[in-house]
Amino acid sequence: MDKADLTKRMDGAVNNLKTEFSGLRTGRASTSMLEPVQVDVYGSKMPLNQVATVSVPEPRLLTVSVWDAGNAQAVDKAIRESGLGLNPQMEGAMIRVPIPELNEERRKDLTKVAGQYAESTRVSIRNIRRDGMDDVKKDSDNSEDDKKRLSDEVQKLTDDYIKQVDDMLSDKEKDIMTV
Repeated sequence: MDKADLTKRMDGAVNNLKTEFSGLRTGRASTSMLEPVQVDVYGSKMPLNQVATVSVPEPRLLTVSVWDAGNAQAVDKAIRESGLGLNPQMEGAMIRVPIPELNEERRKDLTKVAGQYAESTRVSIRNIRRDGMDDVKKDSDNSEDDKKRLSDEVQKLTDDYIKQVDDMLSDKEKDIMTV
């Protein structure tokens, strides 16, 4: 069992969650809001930042400058279908994305999305835990006591990361629900 590898993989899962949470809006425009958006162009899905530039000219407005005007329609569609509740307006290769006020219903929807992100991160961490436990069981060089101790270490590491995810979710829910 490689504890450093498990830690690195669990850190990666938590960092991915941070990135996903940064895309959930809390009422102010931020370029990171559109980071999770994947655009279907050139026969594959690409992150929005690889086909356009996102900027924040006003606190409640994002502008997306599409580099290839032929992709503007695909970018518009990707933003609409992203689940972020945004309604982009196309102006040629420039797309304006007004950020509406968050109403109570939308805030609740966003907390559900945050919960889904957190749960998928927990599942990832548990899968990493399972890999670690499998490694412990496969290693025939260890005695039963060593296997028990290593299993306990993997479980403690998992519990620490799950708690970190729960704390991040709690903070994000407070951030979203605060008017």
